Amino acid sequence: MNKSKNFSGQPIIKQVLNFLDAKDIYRTAKKHNSDRYTKKFTTHEHLVTMIFAVISGCSSLREVSSIMLACEGKINHLGLADFPKRSTLSDANKRRSSEVFADIYAGLYKRYRRFLSDSRTREPAIKNLKIVDSSTITLFSDILKGVGRNPLNGKKKGGIKMHTMINAMEDVPCLIKFSSAATHDHLFLKELDLKRGSYIVFDKGYIDYQQYQKWTLDEIYFVTRQKSNARYTSLEEFDIPDNVDDAVLKDEKITLADKDDNEFYLRRIAFWHQEKRKVYEFITNNYELEADKITDIYKNRWQIETMFKRLKQNFPLKYFLGDNQNAIEIQIWVSLIIQLIMLVIQRKAQRRWAYSNMMSVIRYHLMTYIDLFKFLRDPDSKWEEITTKNIGQLSLFDP
Repeated sequence: MNKSKNFSGQPIIKQVLNFLDAKDIYRTAKKHNSDRYTKKFTTHEHLVTMIFAVISGCSSLREVSSIMLACEGKINHLGLADFPKRSTLSDANKRRSSEVFADIYAGLYKRYRRFLSDSRTREPAIKNLKIVDSSTITLFSDILKGVGRNPLNGKKKGGIKMHTMINAMEDVPCLIKFSSAATHDHLFLKELDLKRGSYIVFDKGYIDYQQYQKWTLDEIYFVTRQKSNARYTSLEEFDIPDNVDDAVLKDEKITLADKDDNEFYLRRIAFWHQEKRKVYEFITNNYELEADKITDIYKNRWQIETMFKRLKQNFPLKYFLGDNQNAIEIQIWVSLIIQLIMLVIQRKAQRRWAYSNMMSVIRYHLMTYIDLFKFLRDPDSKWEEITTKNIGQLSLFDP
């Protein structure tokens, strides 16, 4: 293989890695003691290798080592002394705890959350809105218990469920927990640490009346859909003001009963969706907002669906570089790290790029020596104008 290191400038992959702070990664690794008994393949090198593998779309350990071997003359740009062997990466994915990658993500989120919030073009229906949902990733081996009944012929696939909360202003996860696909969603609600006055929206899979009662006492407001088989009694019907959307059919106070016949008081709103020709029923513990504002809050829930779609389409989580839960969690955390960095790059590009189009450009030009931001701002530029010969260390706040 060509071992020449006579390359000037920085390839795109290096410019992407500049959004990581090596000192923060070192401190995080030291906190988790993740480099203990490690001679060569440090946490930083592990992270860089996994970022390269995930962005490239590698589906096997052999593919990762082969591609990096072909780029051996350029891997000094990545801060790697040697390309990792298959066994080295496999052992690291199995032994190095995924918690260190979770903390690295948390550090990046803390660093860039204000920028992501300030660069949004649309405001959510209300401030301090959190959105909760989960997404199940199917596993071809039975590492974690799958959901549903066992099939009559064949073995049921395993599955890992990613329980997620995002801030509507930031569009990236601020809290993530993993479980088997068979774990019920509503258990995640107990993990949330919400401030007084916060709003949270989720779908009807999270029904937990006792948790709703606790939030009401803590002045935390929620919006969700009512289950079709819910047992409730109407106590009081509120007048619908003239300035409220005509699609609001009913606004009332109800009492609901759980399986133990405990009663809970909530507000119910019936809304007619003209396009789908369907009535949607929402429940909330907030009695101050107008009824159509409650429906607008629920519409913001689709933002998290868009986030899951973006993650799964651009970082296909079908093939994992390990057959154990730790390796799977590491790959998901690395995908989330890249998604956050790419979202920052997209917002900073000063040109409207579809996220998937931008990812395709970066994926196919990882080792190309062009200035990423000059190219994103003007893709029709001449090669001489976007070369990285004179590029320095990139910063989030570079002009």
